[in-house]
Amino acid sequence: MEAKQEVGKVTHFYPKIHVAVVELELPITVGDRIHIDGRTTHLEEVVESMQIGHKEITHANAGQSIGLKVCDRVREADVVSR
Repeated sequence: MEAKQEVGKVTHFYPKIHVAVVELELPITVGDRIHIDGRTTHLEEVVESMQIGHKEITHANAGQSIGLKVCDRVREADVVSR
């Protein structure tokens, strides 16, 4: 089994719209399969929607902060990997 590669960390979560703010350490693209893990968080999903400044994007680079649509609750400091 291949080791997970850390993509970034969750810095905020908006529960009403299920959007996580993620500070990226590596690039990410719509269609990537990601894992979000923390003390009580264990999600696996495909990236379907990302935004920067309320504008829909298909690719984000390391160092950017993005809004990432997620299927369930995540928490600050959860790790996003692929």
